[in-house]
Amino acid sequence: MGRSRKRMYEEYSQEFTSDESFNAAYKKVRRIKRFYSHLKIYIIVNLIIIVSSLNRGFFGREITHNGLLDWDTYSTAIFWGIGLAIHAISVFGGDLFFNNEWEQRKIQEYMKKEQGNTNKWQ
Repeated sequence: MGRSRKRMYEEYSQEFTSDESFNAAYKKVRRIKRFYSHLKIYIIVNLIIIVSSLNRGFFGREITHNGLLDWDTYSTAIFWGIGLAIHAISVFGGDLFFNNEWEQRKIQEYMKKEQGNTNKWQ
């Protein structure tokens, strides 16, 4: 943790020492930040692997595309991607796309739509 973030956390923690919601929110934000750092590293490393596979047979004349069809080029991305997906589920929860907020919005949307249809013929 950097000095400024540590100082900020200490200032806020003194103010909210008994507030468990602050500590939970702080931990959640740190987990999300770590996930996005993991995602950034995943993208950079896999781009380097793909570009290096393009330049595998390059001797100053042309770029060969032989490396793009090799399993070795994509195996790291696939297996690391599985790990990254597991990391995302652990950070954002199992209901990443269809969470409670989404469910409530859809219920309200259908209720309004149904109310509009019932009032249409009156």
